[in-house]
Amino acid sequence: MNENDIELVEGSGNVFRDFSAPEADLKHAKAVIASRIISVLDDRGLSVRKAAALTRFAAADFSRVRNADLRRFTLDRLMKMLASLDADIRVTVQIEGGEGGNEGKTALAT
Repeated sequence: MNENDIELVEGSGNVFRDFSAPEADLKHAKAVIASRIISVLDDRGLSVRKAAALTRFAAADFSRVRNADLRRFTLDRLMKMLASLDADIRVTVQIEGGEGGNEGKTALAT
C-alpha cells in the first residue's frame, strides 16, 4: 500500500452522522455529555460508588456512562447527572434546521 491508495475524508464533527446512524444528532449529544461526566469523575478522582454517594444517581448509572452504554439514558437524564456532579456546568443546545426542524445540525457545547 502506498500513499496514493489512501483517501482522506474530513468528517462533519459528528461521527454518528458521518456513518448515517439513526438519530445521529441525539447520539452525538449524549456522547458529548457522557464525555464531560467522565472528565469530571476523572478530574475529581471519583469512583462510580463515590459519585453515587454524592448524587442521587446509582453507581450502575455512572458505570454505564463510563462504559459508553448510553442506550438507557435520555439526554435530559445525562444532563442532570452532569449537573449533580458540577453545579457550575453550563450546557447549550443549538438547533439549526430546515423546514419543520427535521433537517440540519444540532450543536452542543458544554
